[in-house]
Amino acid sequence: MSDTRRRVKVYTLNEDRQWDDRGTGHVSSTYVERLKGMSLLVRAESDGSLLLESKINPNTAYQKQQDTLIVWSEAENYDLALSFQEKAGCDEIWEKICQVQGKDPSVEVTQDLIESEEEHIEEMPETSPLIDLPTCELNKLEEIADLVTSVLSSPIRREKLALALENEGYIKKLLQLFQVCENLENTEGLHHLYEIIRGILFLNKATLFEVMFSDECIMDVVGCLEYDPSLAQPKRHREFLTKTAKFKEVIPITDSELRQKIHQTYRVQYIQDIILPTPSVFEENFLSTLTSFIFFNKVEIVSMLQEDEKFLSEVFAQLTDEATDDDKRCELVNFFKEFCAFSQTLQPQNRDAFFKTLAKLGILPALEIVMGMDDLQVRSAATDIFSYLVEFSPSMVREFVMQEAQQSDDDILLINVVIEQMICDTDPELGGAVQLMGLLRTLIDPENMLATANVRKHNGKTEKSEFLNFFYNHCMHVLTAPLLANTSEDKCEKDAVVGSTKSNTICPDNYQTAQLLALILELLTFCVEHHTYHIKNYIMNKDLLRRVLVLMNSKHTFLALCALRFMRRIIGLKDEFYNRYITKGNLFEPVINALLDNGTRYNLLNSAVIELFEFIRVEDIKSLIAHIVENFYNALESIEYVQTFKGLKTKYEQEKDRQNQKLNSVPSILRSNRFRRDARALEEDEEMWFNEDEEEEGEAVVPPVEKSKQEDDFPDSYEKFMETKKAGAANGANGANSKSVAAQTSPASSNGSSSKNATLTTAVTATKGSLVGLVDYPDDEDDDEEEETSPRKRPRLGS
Repeated sequence: MSDTRRRVKVYTLNEDRQWDDRGTGHVSSTYVERLKGMSLLVRAESDGSLLLESKINPNTAYQKQQDTLIVWSEAENYDLALSFQEKAGCDEIWEKICQVQGKDPSVEVTQDLIESEEEHIEEMPETSPLIDLPTCELNKLEEIADLVTSVLSSPIRREKLALALENEGYIKKLLQLFQVCENLENTEGLHHLYEIIRGILFLNKATLFEVMFSDECIMDVVGCLEYDPSLAQPKRHREFLTKTAKFKEVIPITDSELRQKIHQTYRVQYIQDIILPTPSVFEENFLSTLTSFIFFNKVEIVSMLQEDEKFLSEVFAQLTDEATDDDKRCELVNFFKEFCAFSQTLQPQNRDAFFKTLAKLGILPALEIVMGMDDLQVRSAATDIFSYLVEFSPSMVREFVMQEAQQSDDDILLINVVIEQMICDTDPELGGAVQLMGLLRTLIDPENMLATANVRKHNGKTEKSEFLNFFYNHCMHVLTAPLLANTSEDKCEKDAVVGSTKSNTICPDNYQTAQLLALILELLTFCVEHHTYHIKNYIMNKDLLRRVLVLMNSKHTFLALCALRFMRRIIGLKDEFYNRYITKGNLFEPVINALLDNGTRYNLLNSAVIELFEFIRVEDIKSLIAHIVENFYNALESIEYVQTFKGLKTKYEQEKDRQNQKLNSVPSILRSNRFRRDARALEEDEEMWFNEDEEEEGEAVVPPVEKSKQEDDFPDSYEKFMETKKAGAANGANGANSKSVAAQTSPASSNGSSSKNATLTTAVTATKGSLVGLVDYPDDEDDDEEEETSPRKRPRLGS
């Protein structure tokens, strides 16, 4: 027997009863020695590997569907399908299968002869291979209904009934009886017909479906299914399909076959999703062929539309034409949404071709226009289309926005349009905003960016480097605008009364705004984890962490937790630049105040704050431990239900002992303050080295800070801290109980300059983003300023 090679796709049916594409190749039927029989072989067209090797078993039931499909079951739960490119190829392989099984190639299905020995014995007495159907008359409907429902449990009897129904043109006769029953209002007959038609659907035979779902029959099939005996009144499905459901042709479809296929697919999907009851666990495989029927119809529709470039070009032209009225544009967008949804049935390589076609025709600039429209429905549909594109190829979307940035203003860039839609979502639950945030996260995720420089055409940069530079230069300010706007009153906090209750005017009380800020913080937290120096630059230059921590005052605990999570991710990096930024800005103060204001409540906020300090203790982050103990231990030492704060103090004292031992091991002349300044000079060199190292990567790592103000905030040594503590105790603990506020006027600093009454934020604005090196940080034993000049080292002890 000579080999025949034909182009096919191999499909397998997965556990969800969906067809998975296993690849494209060429099929042949040949004798395989190992399997001892004629077999179907499919070799991949890409590399010649074997996609399928299946022996043509004499007892396996093969089905031929829609002229180009052959479907069969290899095992109980393993269904296979070959989809042929050409009908001739399908016919040729079908003849080979029928030849092996001794069947006439004109049949559409080869029968299961035996399923098991028991069934074989049970079926033997039957002389006729077919089931004898009662005559199609009104008085026989009950008998027909009993017959149809009785065969469903036996695969062999189902096959025989299907053949009988097909050979005698029985379905059309039944549908004529339906019209008679409806005219006579014969309710009992209509109930029997419901059972009959439902049972025929559960026979799961494509050849019967093609009869039932033809234009001539489908509305009568739907009519039969309206008369469910369990319902008091029949449903009005036909009325919905003919009057309510309108087929809108955004551009007239000239191909009548395509139009008929679209109508058929919609109605069959309606039967499956709406009319038929959810199948029980025993019936779930009964409708697998119906699912396949819809699946292959959708593949055909998408392929036919995609090949008609004139049609798609016209749709795009109207979508982007300013003269197109809003109703028409809404229909066009909904068409594309459904088109993209159908495309999900395509195999991966075909789906690639589909989205590339859309990209070439200009889907992204079109989306940019419609996503900015006022109509909520249009925006929602455009968002769904955008999500298909991002899911398909984030790189394609990134490429488009970077090219667009060279010709357009920031505020009309596609990503900024997406961010603005997220910010302006009117839904109280922010459903649209959550979806858009997920898409933004995908776009800025370095994990799906191309890492090799030679892939890129622009300046030899990697996609990651180029896109993140673009995002932080053109888009980040739009994303953080609501956050900065809602925390801008932080600068007024300096006027608050010491120890007063927290000022909720600073924080958004509006639930929707709080939700939006939580979403933005979630995205920024993602950036901290994945963007290294880009986000570090941004946080330090905008003093972003200070602004975020204002939200610790929010009455919405979830928002306070989001702010805390942001800080926790930063500390989790164990980056000394971040640590110095936190200690320099005294940014633990809002966190500790939140812990103290939470009181004795044992809740998520309490646990999250304690976990933050526990992490610092376990990881032994020395600069943060020294800062916390020196500035806040008085307020925290009363918390004894966990050992975290005592543990921090222990770590701090152990480090002090180590430092003292080092000092004692050097000549006495070097133990003077002069030695301390030299150590400081060494630190400066070390910091300069850090700065140089980071600058090589093209980043600026430090914010402009007002040196004199910050230096005055911390004690220069643990000894002076202890002296002041004793003095404070003698004076009625006035100093110990004072709570500092972020920007009180501080006395002249050690270099003689006078610190202005300005916050770190103001300093950022004043210097317009200029960069200076952080070379004057407090450390656990540095700074020569007097203890008394540290007005904000004390936490709130009581209110």
